[in-house]
Parts: sequence; C-alpha cells; structure tokens
Amino acid sequence: MRLRTLPLSLSGVALGVLLAVRDHDFSFLTVILLALTTVSLQILSNLSNELGDTLSGTDRSDRQGIHYSIQDGEMTVPEMKRLIGCFAALSCLLGFGMVWSAFGTLFAPLPPAFLMLGAAAVWAAMHYTLGKNPYGYRGLGDIFVFVFFGLATVCGGYFLTCLDWDWRLLLPASAIGCFSVGVLNVNNIRDMKTDAATRTTVALRLGLHRARIYQTVLIAAGWVLMTVFAVQTAESWLDFLYVCSLGTFVQHLRGVWSREDRALDPMLPLLVMGTFLFALLAGVGRIL
Repeated sequence: MRLRTLPLSLSGVALGVLLAVRDHDFSFLTVILLALTTVSLQILSNLSNELGDTLSGTDRSDRQGIHYSIQDGEMTVPEMKRLIGCFAALSCLLGFGMVWSAFGTLFAPLPPAFLMLGAAAVWAAMHYTLGKNPYGYRGLGDIFVFVFFGLATVCGGYFLTCLDWDWRLLLPASAIGCFSVGVLNVNNIRDMKTDAATRTTVALRLGLHRARIYQTVLIAAGWVLMTVFAVQTAESWLDFLYVCSLGTFVQHLRGVWSREDRALDPMLPLLVMGTFLFALLAGVGRIL
C-alpha cells in the first residue's frame, strides 16, 4: 500500500479542511469521510500501479526503489486484483457517504457532479499504469497528479467541508499540486534507467539535468503560490507559519541535486512529509 506516501493525499485535504473551518461551521463526519475516501483512493492508486508495473515488466529485480509485494512473492497477481477490487468498491462506498454527509442528499445539482468527480478519481487511480493504454506510460502522470492530488483535494476538501467557495483557493491548491508532481518526478528521476525500456515519463523526456531543474521549479512554484495566497489573505503573522517547513524542502532539493538512482529514494518520503507539514502549518496558522 506504500504507506510512506499516504500523507501526500492527506496534505491537500487537510489544507482544504483547515482553511474552511476558520470561518465556517463544519461536520466532523464529513471531514472523517473526506480523509478516509482520499486515503482509500491513494491506496487504490498504489496497488494498481504495482500491478500495472508488474504486468508491463517495469518492476524488475534491478529496480532502484523499494521492492513490493508481487515482486517479492508475498502476493500473487490474482490476489492483487482482488485487493484492487476491494479498494475500488471501498472508495466508491466512502465517496457516496462523503457526498451524502456534505449535502444531506444525493438528489440535487451538486451531489451528482461530485460523484462524477469521484468516479473520475477512481478511474485515474486505476489507469496510471493499468489498462491497454495507461496514461502514466505516456508521460501524462504529472497532469493527473496535479489535478487530483492538488486541485481536487484542496478545493474539494474546502467546498465539501463548508459548501462555500473562494477562487483564491486555486493558489494553495496549485501549491500542493506542484509538490505532489514533485513527488512523482523524484520517483521518476530515481527510476530513469529502468523505466527507459518500458515507459515514457517527463523525467526521461527532459534528461537528468533538466529533470532536476524541473523539480526545483516545482518546489519554488509551490512556495510562491502559497505565499501569494498568504499575502492576499493574511490577518496575522501566523498565516505564514508554513515557512517553518522550509528546511525540509531545502534538504530535499539538496538531495535531488547530489544523489542518483537508489540513493535518491529517501528524498521521496522526505518531500511527502515536507508537504504534509507545510499543509498542516499553513492551515493551523490560519486558525490560530
């Protein structure tokens, strides 16, 4: 299930919820269902990614990242398929409950729209490397990650918590989206040598040096976007509390520029936890 990556999806939801509860009433049940749905979808994505990489031959013994269940013989392909089916069903069930809790009904204009967004999220989670023409093998993963881990989690989390909207939310949502794409990109930089034979990624298209520049731009863009939002909406210095997480991102970029292959792997969970800390501090700072 790649537990070390799960705080990434929770980062966007946490930020969206914390921004909403500052000025609005909210339901604890809706927030809990939001978190559970998000985690379930990311686990679904992780499981589907492992199965897709196994079936395509991408996950081989010389893979630079950590080993997974099928690769180590701890699970069979049929067992993994059943587990994926369970999490697809669980994601749908939790999603229905989340929308019902937020709106109090499914029979209104907005609930079906959110259910359609949820269906798109389930499809995207399963088809990154699965299916006849997975989008992750065509270098499109960055776009989907930006949309679903950034825009959808922050904006969706905010709206479902308070049923209100502010267009300025696109700034912090895009910031989390940039960091999330950065997690994918550092993963792809690590796996460039083994990925070259079976798939196309943005990192492979750019080459090592430009992929590192791309990583730096993603991190810098996320910080700029969040700072613009904070400057526009700040009521006290606590709205800039997220700056306390800056050291984690600096350490991450140092590792990206100085490490290669397997030695780069620790930079992935470092960015995940940095993003989670960034989101929590940004949200808590606004409440305080």
